[in-house]
Amino acid sequence: MRMDIKAVEKRRREVMQEMGGGVAILPTAPTRSRSRDVNFPFRPDSDFYYLTQFPEPDVVAVLVPGRAHGEYLLFCREKDPEKEIWDGRRAGLEGAREIYGADDAFPIDDIDEILPGLLENCDKVFYSMGRDQEFDNRLMGWVNEIRAKARAGVKAPGEFVDLNHILHEMRLYKRPEEIRLMKRAAKVSTRAHKRAMQACRPGVMEYELEAELLYEFTRAGSLAPAYPPIIGGGPNSCILHYTQNDAELKDGDVVLIDAGAEIGCYAADITRTFPVNGKFSGEQRAVYEVVLAAQLAAIEQAKPSKQWNQPHESAVRVLTEGLVELGLLKGDVDELVREGQYKRFFMHRTGHWLGMDVHDVGDYKVDDVWRLLEAGIVMTVEPGIYIAADTEGVDPRWWNIGVRIEDDVLITRDGNEVLSRDAPKQIDEIEALMNQ
Repeated sequence: MRMDIKAVEKRRREVMQEMGGGVAILPTAPTRSRSRDVNFPFRPDSDFYYLTQFPEPDVVAVLVPGRAHGEYLLFCREKDPEKEIWDGRRAGLEGAREIYGADDAFPIDDIDEILPGLLENCDKVFYSMGRDQEFDNRLMGWVNEIRAKARAGVKAPGEFVDLNHILHEMRLYKRPEEIRLMKRAAKVSTRAHKRAMQACRPGVMEYELEAELLYEFTRAGSLAPAYPPIIGGGPNSCILHYTQNDAELKDGDVVLIDAGAEIGCYAADITRTFPVNGKFSGEQRAVYEVVLAAQLAAIEQAKPSKQWNQPHESAVRVLTEGLVELGLLKGDVDELVREGQYKRFFMHRTGHWLGMDVHDVGDYKVDDVWRLLEAGIVMTVEPGIYIAADTEGVDPRWWNIGVRIEDDVLITRDGNEVLSRDAPKQIDEIEALMNQ
């Protein structure tokens, strides 16, 4: 699924304006071997795709502001009818120009001969060093090749600038065409979570619920989940990044599902927790209500002019108050917050940026001050309480209750919009859906 190519062209113009000269080089992600002759399904590098929408492997984009023969160049695979029989169609050089808007396109096999010439007498190279060591080495090889021509009057680039400083600030603020994709990803993911709730019952395996999620993702056009789904029942609900998903779901336990679809390379990230048997026990209900209250308080703080950390601070306070009321913590709330005692049960942040990457790019602090939230930013809000078995000083009736509630929140001009609002999270709503 590709976006309007004009919108992507506008992004490139903005990047080149910020560059103010020089050359920017963006390779896509390499193909990854899964086992022997089998590769993982290819997914483009997010920065590369943000500026190109080109979906194939073995591609390098080059931006050369002010170049008379075209500012946007693509080095890509040529058409090859024999190889396309085996591995699928290629855009080729003509497709790179006509479909994806490149001003010029060259065979990827010719990059060693052509790209060094583009870097000659160039003051600055914009490139994200450190992601791909093999390509880093190739780039330095091209630069050293130019340096060897110094006595012929050829000047090598004297400055390397991290392209992330420009590109990641742009990516933090979502544009209308991006928000449309993220809303669709959230809608698809919401349907999947509802489906999993309705399919859940004692005796079902965690991977069976994963299958329900993936079915709903795939039938809506998602080529892959945005991240490996987490389906943790009972003790596994207390493992933050549990992805084994191979245990049986047992009567009397909760199950925590953290899963989101990826649509057009944009992620959803939703977590819901519910009882395996469709009815919350007293202890499960009590913990769940504390987490839900913390989440609602945090969402209330996710508004323009609020600092990034304010939703987290709000959630921490509500969680700590709730843990004291439940008898899981003892002492003065202010002191417990100050000492971080809540971290026994809530050991992660309340959210993160969301976009093309599930943990999306963008600085959380600017000049050592928490960033102010602004319209166009999308973030998650996901407090939790995790009470593992054998937690010291905790009555066993609370053990193996892990609860996280996560929604995707778009900051708007006058507040926020919860993109995943249709995924049930009120207790009565969840129980009614599961027991239909």
